[in-house]
Amino acid sequence: MKTRVKVLIAGVGGGGYGVEIMKSLRLSAVPYLILGCDMSKDSFGLFAADKGYVIPPADSPGYLKVLLKICAKERVQVLIPGSDRDLKRISDNRSVFIEQGIFIPINSPEVIDTGLNKMMTMDLLKSKKFMTPKTMVVAALGQVSRINFMPAIIKTLAGGGSNNTFIAQDIPELKFFCQYLLKNGQKPVVQEYTGTSSDEYTVGVLSDQEGKVLSAMGIRRYILSGLSNRMRVRSYFKDEILAVSSGISQGEVVRDPRIIDQCVRIAKAIGSRGPLNIQCRLVKGKVCTFEINPRFSGTTYMRALAGINEPDLMVRKYVLHEKALKVPKPRNGRILRGLAEEFIPL
Repeated sequence: MKTRVKVLIAGVGGGGYGVEIMKSLRLSAVPYLILGCDMSKDSFGLFAADKGYVIPPADSPGYLKVLLKICAKERVQVLIPGSDRDLKRISDNRSVFIEQGIFIPINSPEVIDTGLNKMMTMDLLKSKKFMTPKTMVVAALGQVSRINFMPAIIKTLAGGGSNNTFIAQDIPELKFFCQYLLKNGQKPVVQEYTGTSSDEYTVGVLSDQEGKVLSAMGIRRYILSGLSNRMRVRSYFKDEILAVSSGISQGEVVRDPRIIDQCVRIAKAIGSRGPLNIQCRLVKGKVCTFEINPRFSGTTYMRALAGINEPDLMVRKYVLHEKALKVPKPRNGRILRGLAEEFIPL
């Protein structure tokens, strides 16, 4: 039996992208021993992993010490963050893991810090002359009156995912959602609603640590289905449905060069050195990017099913040192999702 590559995924809650990374590695011909850790003993990924650990939250003082202890005990070769909180903490302290000979397939600190802040992301893309929706941070409720575009998407400034994402079509609705976020200690970001729900794409661009693009694959999202839809309303202005993705994506593989080429240009322009997930809509033939996730994403497993296994490619290049790394073209098809249940005996 081949020696198994030991991978620790930090953050394996059922709704996060850590489990999607785990599922992707399971598809590989490379023999992996997958360890999972999470702050909750009921996290789905702890039971799907070969071995699971309950650890402190990523923002707690004892987090790094416990994570390093697990890595040493299990002789971990690869550490992959499975949530944004884990990503930020591990990125800021990457040197302590690298000193132990542990490979971390994540992007540069600059790309991660920018991508985790939606306003900084939009400002960077605009400075590079890429198309973005009108965007404004609302620090106080009185600033809402300065917004002159409708309909609008309201989301939080920091972090990815679709939690606390809403659609407003007039100022009273906008004030309501902004006030809700402000009262809960969040800083709202308001973006112009651009394009249509049928032209939304999630594009994974994987670059190596030297900046060379290894793979790029797009999925046109089906966001009007119940599972993939967080919020949908009928437009006050014209006969169409306005929708926001739930983050539980499904859809069809696309090879449209108008989309793929522009997203590759974005990855190169911002200096990506790892996994990158670009959320965009196609507006008049141009990619309009509304968010960038500077990491593996919730659609990582979907791309792996189509033949582009991003975490596996990084391990094969930098841990197994495959000299002739072959990256296949993605298969054409649809990728659909459902719900699965697991019974855990006490």
